[in-house]
Amino acid sequence: MTVERIAIVGGTGQEGFGLALRWASAGIEVILGSRAADRAAKAADELQERVPDARVSGLENDAAVGSSDVVAVVVPYAGQAAIYKSIADSIRPDAVVIDCTVPLAAAVGGRPAHVLGVWEGSAAQQAAALVPRGTTMCAAFHTLSAELLRDLDTPMAGDVLAVGSKAGKPVVKELVEAIPALRFVDAGPLENARLVEPLTALMIGLNRRYKTHGAGIHIVGLPDGPTIP
Repeated sequence: MTVERIAIVGGTGQEGFGLALRWASAGIEVILGSRAADRAAKAADELQERVPDARVSGLENDAAVGSSDVVAVVVPYAGQAAIYKSIADSIRPDAVVIDCTVPLAAAVGGRPAHVLGVWEGSAAQQAAALVPRGTTMCAAFHTLSAELLRDLDTPMAGDVLAVGSKAGKPVVKELVEAIPALRFVDAGPLENARLVEPLTALMIGLNRRYKTHGAGIHIVGLPDGPTIP
C-alpha cells in the first residue's frame, strides 16, 4: 500500500500539526481533523503557507476520518477515549489506525515525566477497545519532539518504535520513512505499547535534566527492519 492521504485527528495540536508538516512536505495529502471545523481550516491555511505545494484541508474529526484509509490519532490522553468514541462510526472498514497517545500524568495535573496506569495496559490497547472490531490498529510516533517536528529547517533523527497489527506496519513504515533520517523499528504486537509509551515520559525527564529538546531514541546494533517477538 502506498500512502497517498492521511487524516490526522488532533492535527491542530502541536505534535499532530508537526507530523502534518513533515508528511505534507513529503508529498502526502494531509487532512487535518479537529473538533471544530473552523479551527481545522485555519490550521490547514497555516500549513499551506509553510508548505506552498502541500495538498491539505481541514475538517471536523469524523469527516476527516471518513475521508481516508489511513488515520493517525494524535491527542492528549485526557481526551483520547472521548475522541475515539466520537470517530468510531466514521472509521472505514479497511482503514489503518495509528495511535500516538501517551498516558502522561500531566493529563490529570501530574508530572509530565510520569505515566498513568491504564486498565487495558496501555493507551493503544484502550484505543483498540474503542474502535470497531477488525480495525487494523497500530501505535507509533510517541517519542518524537513536537517542537522539532514543527521546525522544518531542523532534520529529524532517531528510531520510531511501532507496535500493532502486522498488516498495518507497512503503512507505518512508509510514514516513518517519509520523514528523512527517521528509522522504522518493528517493536512487536500492540500489547508492547505498555513498554513503548513510557519511553516518552523518560525522554521528557532526560530532556529537562540536560536542557535539550531531544532528537529521538537511537537503538544501537539493530539491523534494518528488526522484529521484536
